[in-house]
Amino acid sequence: MREQRLPEGLRPETLAVRAGTVRSQFNEHAEAMFLTSSFVFGSAAEAAARFSGAEPGPIYARFTNPTVSMFEERLAALEGAERCVAFSSGMAAILATVMGLMKAGEHVVASRSIFGSTVQLFTSILGRFGVETSFVSPTDPEEWRRAVKPNTRLFFVESPSNPLTEVSDIRALADIAHAHGAWLAVDNCFCSPILQRPLELGADIVIHSATKYLDGQGRVLGGAVLGNKTLMEGVYTFLRTAGPTLSAFNAWVLLKGLETLGIRMAAHSRHALELAEWLSAHPKVTRVLYPGLPSHPQHELAMRQQASGGGIVAFEVVGGKAGAWQVIDATRLMSITANLGDTRTTITHPASTTHSRMTPEQRAAAGIGDGLIRVAVGLEHPDDLKADLARGLSGL
Repeated sequence: MREQRLPEGLRPETLAVRAGTVRSQFNEHAEAMFLTSSFVFGSAAEAAARFSGAEPGPIYARFTNPTVSMFEERLAALEGAERCVAFSSGMAAILATVMGLMKAGEHVVASRSIFGSTVQLFTSILGRFGVETSFVSPTDPEEWRRAVKPNTRLFFVESPSNPLTEVSDIRALADIAHAHGAWLAVDNCFCSPILQRPLELGADIVIHSATKYLDGQGRVLGGAVLGNKTLMEGVYTFLRTAGPTLSAFNAWVLLKGLETLGIRMAAHSRHALELAEWLSAHPKVTRVLYPGLPSHPQHELAMRQQASGGGIVAFEVVGGKAGAWQVIDATRLMSITANLGDTRTTITHPASTTHSRMTPEQRAAAGIGDGLIRVAVGLEHPDDLKADLARGLSGL
């Protein structure tokens, strides 16, 4: 295997295409897929050296595969991280972060505005194994400070949050976490490293659902955890033992997705801003939440932390659940699905889908009302998206 040597100081658009590339003896131009369960050694001594770590190289595809390694290297270059560990999904990445770095009797402080499955993971699953979680406001650093306990080891936040696009002050949260001996983990799914680099803002860990923007076309599942080598060794140890492994095929698809990440995120953001401005003027829309709008509560913070507003627009309509369902069902262009980060615009009703396993009280605390709709804006023409939403809004 031969690694492509790159010059220093390359920009993200170049890293997304070139970083991490390793070529086999055939010197292929595109990255190769290594579809094998295991790797053959030249001798018993070589096998022993590989297993002990004395000699680098692939061993078994549960924890070493050259295609997966290329994806990890490329994403690490984009995030400015020392190391990336890839997983089979975003949820597996979050699980591995906690299981690899924490133990029973320790405490997490988490934003109450996070993905519904993440809430269930912290409460229903990790709670059974002695990891306690306190949920606080994503936008009030003082609540995080007050929630800290002597056994707090991890802060966990999505910024922007799902689905309300609330923006957390990453540097402020990092300072509070570090002052109490804890790590800050940021789910960077909504922004990707093109729009936001949490490690540069003081975070210790970055987590991705690679299923979303990193792939960008709704094709495969994947996840990733990034940080310094010391922290990532614990995460990798969990992967090696438990096996929530990213497949070589999915890693290859994600590599192809990263190549267009920069131009896609620019277009997603541009289209989302235009749609958000149009929704803000519609008489049947009571609230629009998009970080790129001056009306967004954390607009100034978002513009300091992010390169643009991103591709997610949340808005509330009159008529509650019935009104929201009417708007969704009237669409003919948008895909009614809970996934996001696709070239195709998706639309969903969070209260009855992505956050339906939360209790009504938890949804109310997170600000997720029955009239809320989340649109993940794709690459279609914005005027066509406006017309698709207008069809349902006009009947409210």
